[in-house]
Amino acid sequence: STRSTWARLPGSLPWPDPLTGRGELLPSAGLAIGAGVWGLYWIPVRAIEQAGVQAAWTGPVIFTASLVVLLPFLLSRLGVLIRNWPGIMLPGLLAGFAFALYIGSLNQTDVVRAILLFYMSPLWSTLLGMVVLRERLTSNRVLALILAFSGLYVVLVVESGLPIPRNSGDWYALLSGLCWSVATVRLFQDGARNVPEKVGVFILFALVMSIALVLWEQGDLRQMPTLPMLMPAFYWILAIALLQLPVTFLTIWPATILSPARVAMLLMVEVLVGVASAALLIDEPFGLREITGAVLIVTAGIVEVSRRQTVVASDLPHG
Repeated sequence: STRSTWARLPGSLPWPDPLTGRGELLPSAGLAIGAGVWGLYWIPVRAIEQAGVQAAWTGPVIFTASLVVLLPFLLSRLGVLIRNWPGIMLPGLLAGFAFALYIGSLNQTDVVRAILLFYMSPLWSTLLGMVVLRERLTSNRVLALILAFSGLYVVLVVESGLPIPRNSGDWYALLSGLCWSVATVRLFQDGARNVPEKVGVFILFALVMSIALVLWEQGDLRQMPTLPMLMPAFYWILAIALLQLPVTFLTIWPATILSPARVAMLLMVEVLVGVASAALLIDEPFGLREITGAVLIVTAGIVEVSRRQTVVASDLPHG
């Protein structure tokens, strides 16, 4: 049963929700909260750009600051990293690459297109869950997918059209969603173990990939921002470095417990918060269409979590 397998899951909470008997509800709530904070990510990114940092360098700046904050912990856990590297490195690499590609896509294409192409990930995750994890495709999952994609369509596609990839930023976003889906499969297979280390590796590889994207786009690192250039954005950089660590934890930890498709759909909370915050802070439109899309996406999440998972990590071989 879900209750017994939850109790055996390495590194997870040893008890289910006392009200429902379902251990996956707490990580689902945590992921929704983390996704909501990701929806506000554009605010410090834009502030750092306005302070004078070139858009392509916002990713490397943010990941470097986060890694500096996390470095003492990583050094203290070096033995754990070395002993458990097979289960830590690959999902961390894939997740880090996915996030760096997503940030890169925001700099290379329209934000709406980047979001839409990344959030093809519920489809990839569902297919991977069926093939790799032997997850059953339930009626709840089908309904949730229909509601989620309908919500995305209403909020983002009605005016902008279908996001068929047509430039490097579009391909970054599409590849980002695919990398994230594969990463969540690997995180789920390994279970809720060494999560802080996976967060650290996530940030490390996000930094590596974001610098690689700068080299790909610019050919060299000559436009790297200097310390005097960063000083006007110091408080924003510090804030996002400190905030990114708990938010990344609220993304990685649930992905070790929840099925990949559920993770992808709950992350859509980011879209709602992003659209609403942009309407509130920079007067972007938020009317009946946006409200309708928001209701559809929220309903998709409710439908998805209303049914127990059909696969649990402790039933799978660990990689």
